[in-house]
Amino acid sequence: MDWNQNSITSKLRIKYPIFQAPMAGGMTTPQLISEVSNSGGLGNMGAGYMSSVEIRDDIKQIRKLTDQPFGVNLFVPDSEASASAEVISSIGDVLAGYSSELGMKEKPSLPKKDYAALYRKQLDVLIEERVPVCSFTFGLPDSAIISELKKRGTVIIGTATNVNEAVEWEEAGADVIVAQGIEAGGHRGTFHSEESGLIGSMALIPQVADAVSCPVAAAGGIMDARGIAAAMMLGAAGAQLGTAFLTCKESGAHSLYKHALLNAGEGQTALTKSFSGKLARGIRNRFMEEMKGLQALPYPLQNDMTAPIRKEAAKLERPEFMSLWAGQGLRLAEEVTVKELMIKLVKGTEALLDK
Repeated sequence: MDWNQNSITSKLRIKYPIFQAPMAGGMTTPQLISEVSNSGGLGNMGAGYMSSVEIRDDIKQIRKLTDQPFGVNLFVPDSEASASAEVISSIGDVLAGYSSELGMKEKPSLPKKDYAALYRKQLDVLIEERVPVCSFTFGLPDSAIISELKKRGTVIIGTATNVNEAVEWEEAGADVIVAQGIEAGGHRGTFHSEESGLIGSMALIPQVADAVSCPVAAAGGIMDARGIAAAMMLGAAGAQLGTAFLTCKESGAHSLYKHALLNAGEGQTALTKSFSGKLARGIRNRFMEEMKGLQALPYPLQNDMTAPIRKEAAKLERPEFMSLWAGQGLRLAEEVTVKELMIKLVKGTEALLDK
């Protein structure tokens, strides 16, 4: 059997077991997603912060650009996320210095949001649109949600950062599990204690592959064919790449963000809660360094508090206040098109695994 004819490609009806990671925040444009799918991989929409209207519009655009399978990723909300008014005000006072430096008139504050309602509306769109693949991060959806999606023919992908999470996902009905190592950029899918998910890909992949019967896709620091081949040798049936796709021409990443990715090394990333309240890996900058040691609000409250600052910083081209999420393999990033990257990944993996 060829390397690309396996349980993942069969289940997802794709040609190659290569996923483009669903990165939220506008990175995964319909052009990026469709080009990955048209190249034989699985393009994924990072829809965690998108409204139901935005998700539906992007799904329609994707379907105009490809007739191949694609995925949509949602964040499972934490119903227990809360903070006192005093703590929120205190964080607002700290962030006010940055907003003032950026010329913003209003002090950072916490917008009123019904996260459960947003999530329900997002799910309704995915069910109505019968999306080919749906993945979840930060937790397990209710069994009724998984059942409803499966009734519509949707393949379910769960994200796990340790063996226990992977086992829980399989028991919940996941068709594929993404085993995400600590090397990964941005937010990871940990939904138990943060300490339980601080495991490197080399150790995580074979342990998850041995613990579950459903196919496993490896993620975390994978940037090229060598990483894909290594992941498959460790027991994975496929691989998910994020940072590698951020510097593609079709990516929605800000030009300054792409420049930072193309000019940083593996030692320049760090884990931080400063931007969102949840551990995420990004390129070190002034905001991360100055906020280090300060107590952040729980996710997603901290994320909502800092969002206006990050948005204004991008507008004013001030990368020192932007969240520059990146995995530890960023030195391998290239400025290419999706098609060029996919050809390189496929040919390279074939050369390594078909020997």
